[in-house]
Amino acid sequence: MKKIMILGASILQLPAIIKAKEMGLQTIVVDMDKNALGFKEADMCLEISTIDIPKVVDAAKKNRINGIMTLASDMPMRTVAAVAKELSLVGISEDTALKATNKVMMRGCFKEHSVPIPIFFKANTYSDYLTAINKFNGKCIVKPADNSGSRGVFLVNDIEKETIRFAFEYSKSNSRSGEIIVEEYMNGPEVSVETLSIDGEVHVIQITDKLTTGAPRFVEMGHSQPTHHTIEIAKQIKKVASTAVKAIGIENGPSHTEIMVTKDGPKVVELGARLGGDCITTHLVPLSTGVDMVECCIRIALGEKADITPKFNKGSAIRYFNSYAGVIESIQGVEEAEMIEGVKQIGFVKAIGEIIPDIGSSSDRIGFVISQNESNDAAIMSCEDAILRIIVTIISDKYKK
Repeated sequence: MKKIMILGASILQLPAIIKAKEMGLQTIVVDMDKNALGFKEADMCLEISTIDIPKVVDAAKKNRINGIMTLASDMPMRTVAAVAKELSLVGISEDTALKATNKVMMRGCFKEHSVPIPIFFKANTYSDYLTAINKFNGKCIVKPADNSGSRGVFLVNDIEKETIRFAFEYSKSNSRSGEIIVEEYMNGPEVSVETLSIDGEVHVIQITDKLTTGAPRFVEMGHSQPTHHTIEIAKQIKKVASTAVKAIGIENGPSHTEIMVTKDGPKVVELGARLGGDCITTHLVPLSTGVDMVECCIRIALGEKADITPKFNKGSAIRYFNSYAGVIESIQGVEEAEMIEGVKQIGFVKAIGEIIPDIGSSSDRIGFVISQNESNDAAIMSCEDAILRIIVTIISDKYKK
């Protein structure tokens, strides 16, 4: 029996663990949280941090794994690369892992390879930061060099000193290295491109339209497939994504490239050398194309042939519940919402009685609805109809006390 090591055992990695077991593989799952959800499904549970490279490498050698992967998480990519190198497994290089997890290095790589990106400056100190801010006349995006899920992202659109100082401290507090990026604010719709690279060839599986909270934090609140953009714009998006994937050096494996469609054409926001999160590749892609990207990634990691052929062309969507700070008192109407045509799944990641904050990053969202229908618009409508039927009662007074 072949062994696959999966880094991470949260709800994000659960689909990979379940799929690997369905494929008859032995699952060796790594996570520092002993209560991680995925451990309930794993054949072997290793309580190790996914970014503790020496310990994970030792565990991989000891268990003689045949492949390694993660899903929807950036930081374990450096560990994936180290294990792949040490055990001569299929995976990204250490250089690619660095470029894919540090936004400063990523942008430098894209600039070198003429991949369209926003104008940017890196900053370690407040002085450097102010110098960069002044180059944009007060309107720019501030973000950590090495985080994800919209953590630490803030739009500076106000020259007030308090706003500028807050953006710096907020972004820096979410940066593992302490380094931040100040970049051009790009106006336009945002998409992500889900790709699989096989033997150096980039295959675009799907383009995803995004819905965010907008300024100042841009938390993603929904996704839908296929894209609404015209065939010509979609062609440009695919070209930019493929160029970015090749520039970063991914020859075998997945990538999730976020792109802003500006008046000057598509520009790359950032790229992840892994499957996209937010149920994009685990749920939406299979529902819109019939391509099982999770199984494909597992097979690529094992050095096997992956089936990337689309089986159909339908619409799929996910919408997250909007919420505010307080205590979740009750959730009603789920059964009625589940009866709506096209609704495939309704899930909550926050429980009744739980204290929740205002939505400042993706981890603050309370739940979602996933749907499939004959078109993008119809799928979105199914999600929105379901959300209207569900009543989530939040008591803010309890939170304030």
